[in-house]
Amino acid sequence: MKAAFCGNDNASAYDISAGVLKNVCFVDALNLVPHVFLLFITFPILFIGWGSQSSKVQIHHNTWLHFPGHNLRWILTFTLLFVHVCEIAEGIVSDANMKSRHLHLFLPAMMGFVAATTAIVYYHNIETSNFPKLLLALFLYWIMAFVTKTIKLVRYCEDGVPFSQLRFCITGIMVILYGLLMAVEINVIRVRRYVFFMNPQKVKPPEDLQDLGVRFLQPFVNLLSKATYWWMNTLIISAHKKPIDLKAIGKLPIAMRALTNYVCLKEAYEEQKKKVANQPNKIPSIWLAMYRAFGRPILLSSTFRYLADLLGFAGPLCISGIWIRNTTRTTSTSYLSSQDFLKNAYVLAVLLFLALILQRTFLQASYYVTIETGINLRGALLAMIYNKILRLSTSNLSMGEMTLGQINNLVAIETNQLMWFLFLCPNLWAMPVQIIMGVILLYNLLRVSALVGAAVIVLLAPIQYFIATKLAEAQKSTLDYSTERLKKTNEILKGIKLLKLYAWEHIFCTSVEETRTKELISLKTFALYTSLSIFMNAAIPIAAVLATFVTYEYQNEATLQPYQAFASLSLFHILVTPLFLLSTVVRFAVKAHVDKAINRKQPLRHQLDSYEQPPRRQPRPFETDDIAIKVTNGYFSWGSGLATLSNINIRIPTGQMTMIVGQVGCGKSSLLLAILGEMQTLEGKVHWNNRNRYSVAYAAQKPWLLNATVEENIIFGSPFNKQRYKAVTDACSLQPDIDLLPFGDQTEIGERGINLSGGQRQRICVARALYQNTNIIVLDDPFSALDIHLSDHLMQEGILKFLQEDKRTLILVTHKLQYLPHADWIIAMKDGYVLREGTLKDIQTKDVELYEHWKTLMNRQDQELEKDMETDQTTLERKTLRRAMYPRESKAQLEDEDEEEEEEEDDDDNMSTVMRLRTKMPWRTCWRYLTSGGFFLLFLMIFSKLLKHSVIVAIDYWLARWTSMENKTGDSTDLNRESKSYHVAVFSMLCGAGIVLCLVTSLTVEWMGLTAAKNLHHNLLNKIILGPIRFFDTTPLGLILNRFSADTNIIDQHIPPTLESLTRSTLLCLSAIGMISYATPWFLVALVPLGIAFYFIQKYFRVASKDLQELDDSTQLPLLCHFSETAEGLTTIRAFRHEARFKQHMLELTDTNNIAYLFLSAANRWLEVRTDYLGACIVLTAAVTSITYRSDSGLLGLGLLYALTITNYLNWVVRNLADLEVQMGAVKKVNSFLTMESENYEGTMDPSQVPKDWPQEGEIKIEDLCVRYENNLKPVLKHVKAYIKPGQKVGICGRTGSGKSSLSLAFFRMVDIFDGKIVIDGIDICKLPLHTLRSRLSIILQDPILFSGSIRFNLDPECKCTDDRLWEALEIAQLKNMVKSLPGGLDAVVTEGGENFSVGQRQLFCLARAFVRKSSILIMDEATASIDMATVSISVTFWLHVLSSFVADPSSYFFSPPTCSSFQHRHRVHTILTADLVIVMKRGNILENDTPENLLSREDGIFASFVRADM
Repeated sequence: MKAAFCGNDNASAYDISAGVLKNVCFVDALNLVPHVFLLFITFPILFIGWGSQSSKVQIHHNTWLHFPGHNLRWILTFTLLFVHVCEIAEGIVSDANMKSRHLHLFLPAMMGFVAATTAIVYYHNIETSNFPKLLLALFLYWIMAFVTKTIKLVRYCEDGVPFSQLRFCITGIMVILYGLLMAVEINVIRVRRYVFFMNPQKVKPPEDLQDLGVRFLQPFVNLLSKATYWWMNTLIISAHKKPIDLKAIGKLPIAMRALTNYVCLKEAYEEQKKKVANQPNKIPSIWLAMYRAFGRPILLSSTFRYLADLLGFAGPLCISGIWIRNTTRTTSTSYLSSQDFLKNAYVLAVLLFLALILQRTFLQASYYVTIETGINLRGALLAMIYNKILRLSTSNLSMGEMTLGQINNLVAIETNQLMWFLFLCPNLWAMPVQIIMGVILLYNLLRVSALVGAAVIVLLAPIQYFIATKLAEAQKSTLDYSTERLKKTNEILKGIKLLKLYAWEHIFCTSVEETRTKELISLKTFALYTSLSIFMNAAIPIAAVLATFVTYEYQNEATLQPYQAFASLSLFHILVTPLFLLSTVVRFAVKAHVDKAINRKQPLRHQLDSYEQPPRRQPRPFETDDIAIKVTNGYFSWGSGLATLSNINIRIPTGQMTMIVGQVGCGKSSLLLAILGEMQTLEGKVHWNNRNRYSVAYAAQKPWLLNATVEENIIFGSPFNKQRYKAVTDACSLQPDIDLLPFGDQTEIGERGINLSGGQRQRICVARALYQNTNIIVLDDPFSALDIHLSDHLMQEGILKFLQEDKRTLILVTHKLQYLPHADWIIAMKDGYVLREGTLKDIQTKDVELYEHWKTLMNRQDQELEKDMETDQTTLERKTLRRAMYPRESKAQLEDEDEEEEEEEDDDDNMSTVMRLRTKMPWRTCWRYLTSGGFFLLFLMIFSKLLKHSVIVAIDYWLARWTSMENKTGDSTDLNRESKSYHVAVFSMLCGAGIVLCLVTSLTVEWMGLTAAKNLHHNLLNKIILGPIRFFDTTPLGLILNRFSADTNIIDQHIPPTLESLTRSTLLCLSAIGMISYATPWFLVALVPLGIAFYFIQKYFRVASKDLQELDDSTQLPLLCHFSETAEGLTTIRAFRHEARFKQHMLELTDTNNIAYLFLSAANRWLEVRTDYLGACIVLTAAVTSITYRSDSGLLGLGLLYALTITNYLNWVVRNLADLEVQMGAVKKVNSFLTMESENYEGTMDPSQVPKDWPQEGEIKIEDLCVRYENNLKPVLKHVKAYIKPGQKVGICGRTGSGKSSLSLAFFRMVDIFDGKIVIDGIDICKLPLHTLRSRLSIILQDPILFSGSIRFNLDPECKCTDDRLWEALEIAQLKNMVKSLPGGLDAVVTEGGENFSVGQRQLFCLARAFVRKSSILIMDEATASIDMATVSISVTFWLHVLSSFVADPSSYFFSPPTCSSFQHRHRVHTILTADLVIVMKRGNILENDTPENLLSREDGIFASFVRADM
């Protein structure tokens, strides 16, 4: 066909005799002029001249400005481009009916499309470079285009072209669009004054863009970049070269920060409060406040959702349209009507493509807006909750009314659930519209039979809701069991040393396994309902389709057409989604409502009712400067209403040292907290000297450390002063400890200071108090975990020298009565009231009895140590190294193991190797996971999955064949009736098989996942609990606990659904591609470039997604830690008055976590937009190839239906693949622990060979003993030799790190005995089974460890002893009266870690625990560290009395053996003077070994010097 601008088939085409503008062809040529003008003007500016600099999109974003009407311009331009596409299509369709080619029908439209694209690119570059003068070219273009289009419209009106003609409509719309764009341009001139005005307006970019740290550009980029997340390209591509870190994602924009949103929500909430102020019974609604603060973006998101849902119906409509148009050819005239235009199959294919692009863009925009709003809401709620926590009363936490678990639950789970509810909100109001539209279209296609299918879906929807509710219940009970299991596991890990030494690990392991069994039963229920939910979602469309088509066949005379079948099939799929989501949304709505109620009940109530900030009092004239604090007639309670402290009348003198003394549990710590305002004041007042109240430093009895560096823990927000810092660390003897840490004082300590010993933690807390430049220092029992040298050094250098030089007021609680002479003022307490108050001299004269009592307890006079204290600190060696240095190494080692598979070959280019590993899927780990579920279940899963998808394809194929066959044959024959019955029968059987297989596949995946989870947890628990003690010394507790919490949770609940979704999505996509290729083989040609694009999209996304997920996880942990840290250290934070600083830190942590989550969400949108567009391309390709090659009518419908499903599932393949890759990290971490070596529990002797009463005598021979902690470490005991006779009481002394504890551990084979041996009663302990050995010896550790449960369980977990023996043990430990007073007596509750008892009481319980155990050999490792002097004295005396009675009276029932050897490891040397034998150790060697008398007679001996220092 010949081509000419005006065509060759009409001679009058070039005739202008009636006037130039009367010639339609000339008018069309005139329309080319503006487009050519724009291209000539803009191209040199864009590519050659000045604009070449700004044409690069990578311009730095701080110059990014939006001109007035920015968004409107983009929307108008996109609309213009769409109208141009319609104009081109109309021109081409009209031209197809002409005898020769008429270029004027579509060429100007094509040029217009190019010009409109150029206009928006040009505008974008002008905007980013902020050079508005160049917009004049666009202004001229819009004027010219408007004029030429108006001429064309006038020409059509004159020719009488009716309004129904498409060309007339298109021209009219274009006139309006060009007019509006011209108006936008005039508005820019008006506002910016860049031309025609004397003073152009200068504009700065937004504040966020001036901050180079803000990298999240979604709010600032143009509309196209917003819709396609184009700005994310740089980040996602860069992830391939270098892992994404916090620096790469930068800061949150101001509008999204937690503080901004908190202020916004708070203002809205305050408004609600004002509204209900006059209605006492009405509570202000947090829901209305949330709506006021965040309602607008939710409405915007809902609008996008409506548009997306309505465009979703274009798919089914276009399928039926394409099929009808493809089977019937249409003719047309030169002027097309809209109806004629839409009868063209190619036009419908292009419209379907554009509808899909728009639908997916709107859908992703809706998702993004709701997620962003959800993140903003979460930030505001977290800030609200944190404010409440800062105002919680101490009693709420200590009495268990508000637990750390509840706080963590609020922060980690419930705020996230509210966020997710917000995310699902737009579905609530979009769903009804979707359902109504779907039913109307179905009715239009299939009449009454469509209602049958819709009824099936509606009737089955309540079952889905029921399943969703049950799923939520199962999840809740699983969470409860999981929390209980974690609590038990945590206790095991914290007390693992004790459990191993007492051979109780199997008892506790069984307890965890029992809870795990309950959890697994709950998980089975969860898995069952998950399977049913997946099954219902897959089976409902099949059931609905079956019911509909069978009804249609038997009810209607007309045969079922392919277009009806496949359009209705597509509609059923659309209908199922909202009904499935509806159940989820309703469940979330109910849950969010309940959570909000809990939220209101818990933190919002524990406000200032029970804890009031210490009042800011006005200066009182009677107060004098010599009194810092005064309490008059004080009665204080812990919130129970009963007075814990009664009739308190005390004064604390300014600039002096006040000591508070008294026995364990008499209320010393409570008095301090009452002064600080932490207790409820029932009566009386606490008066503060006006200048002191806001200048307090406090060190609690239980050391509280931040998850930060040593330096940050000490300076605690104060300015750093090098000289002061050094003086404080020296005073607290911290320098030698700091020197041993891997990074000095920059080493991160944390996990509640778990990598430091008790003494080190205590000294850091004391150092923190000393470093602060405050008037008052409050120290609660700072010496409890320190040995004599450290205590003396702290007293002399830290307290007497450092504090008293500055004339600071010190309040000191202590059990060390030897320091009483240093006190300026003494307060003696007893049973919650003040026994005596005054100076030591006052008490000596007024209460002689008390003074004499003290005197007998003072085992040394206050004299300065003659030795240089520096040399005493050089022995802080291996223990600190073990606890502080190795966690760092083991962490690094574990991270290395996690990096990738061990067998990876070396590559010369390290960077490329790392990148290769980052892009590689962990297939080996996946295989390990799948096989841990069992080969049978794995085979069943694969087989049932393949079979299910084959049947689903067969159903659709059979439908295509059936409708095509009936379409070809006549209607009235008997043969046709038989054919109908045959087709219906086969279709019904296939549908039935499909429904059954849906259930089987969903069940097998869940069951396999559950079996794998069960096996992995069982293996992990056994491996950990039987691991060597060295493993626990060198691996941080948090790291091990993570395997049982986060990683186990992922394996339990996250991997099975991800695996199910991945296999389903992948098989659906593969079957769809296979079916389209079968229907139109030419599709395979187009599939190659699409496949390549898909490969690169998933490759880049997976790497970036993994990094962003890890960032999200890693930033969430510090946030959770900060909340629990704050709750634990509330008293310290409030005493220091550092609430504002901690609040600021919380806001920073929240923003950091939110920015990571926001980027992750944007990355997901980036992927989904691209895969959705790829899916749209697949639909277009499939439609065009089907139309062009006129494939079989049934297969054409089938091919288009499958092409539409691809758009839904492509992104899920990549998302699930990325999720599975991250989740497999949990399996890999668990597997890395499973390779650890266990302790050798088997001995060379059979347990039956060991005498039942061994060890009977208690004779011990230590022969040339060499011990080390690990094969690659130096020995800690070197050739130690000793002989201990039966019944001897042995005292072992030596400074910290001398090897005392290592020797005690050697008796239990907790360390590696690589040379020499220990022989007890003639048996070498290395030959005994470990359980037998450890169960026959007794030990009392330095750290008092109690487990949650009852007192009975803590004393005798094996339940072997009678109540009489337990009571006797408690009596010996001086606890009988106290336990009797508790509700339940022996069955009284012990909270986690024994927190409801003081440290001293816990140590006494540990003494009682050892008494309960029958053993001839007892080892005490500094077992009285936290007990006051009186109790120490009593306990030691009683020990010696009890032990000597075994020798004197063989019939004593307490220990059945007649003799008993006892070891005591002491820092307090005076307590072992009554021992039969004393061993003095230093650096792993025995220096002295003799009776105390003989050792004391050697004046130059080490033991003698110890005793002299301790006198």
